[in-house]
Amino acid sequence: MDNTMLIGLSRQLTLRREMDITANNIANINTDGFKAERVMLESRETRRARHEDGPPQVQFVGEWAMARDFTQGALTSTGRPLDLALDGPGFFVLETPAGERFTRDGRFTLNAQGELTASDGARVLDEGGAPVVIDPNAGPVQFGTDGVLIQNGNPGARLALAVFEAPGQLSKTGDNRYQAPEDAARLDERPVLRQGFSESSNVRAILEMTRMMEVSRAYQSVTRMIRDADELSRKAIERLGRP
Repeated sequence: MDNTMLIGLSRQLTLRREMDITANNIANINTDGFKAERVMLESRETRRARHEDGPPQVQFVGEWAMARDFTQGALTSTGRPLDLALDGPGFFVLETPAGERFTRDGRFTLNAQGELTASDGARVLDEGGAPVVIDPNAGPVQFGTDGVLIQNGNPGARLALAVFEAPGQLSKTGDNRYQAPEDAARLDERPVLRQGFSESSNVRAILEMTRMMEVSRAYQSVTRMIRDADELSRKAIERLGRP
């Protein structure tokens, strides 16, 4: 019975984690470029608690990894010349105090130096690793689908767009950004840049709400199982204590 309660407790811990992740997905349903996440679980075999019968090993459940759905979000026209979206796999490259970071959120603006930046001031980098500078007096800002900045018909810097061979290796760092390991392999291909568009979150509300109900019901079911096991244990102790 101790084994039953311990296994149930391990499942409750993972269900709480799943509920947190699902709630975070729903909270970011309107966050541009956000990618849905899902907890991946694994079976963990270990020795059972001391009993006279039953199998020598029991299976617990634990969190193995965080999976992210990098599928394309819907592109929405905004008309803003500095709103950029990626059509296809890849990320914008930002310069932050902690190093390079990667994001799908392309709602950019300009700082006082005319540099293209994210909302918190992180500078957008070009292929050479330099900030992308826009001259406000050089005419309307245009970006080609290949990421080249064009002003008054003159081509300028080309945005750095990183495409990773295994995007699952990226780790999340907050602010809808990712960090890549040093040995992450990059591909030569580039996504198509769409100027005047933003990429919506790829979270599907119905799917997440359904998942939330499933997790809630599973948690209640495990709670009942633990309660029943505890009640069975209590009755067994009472019976053994009778003269």
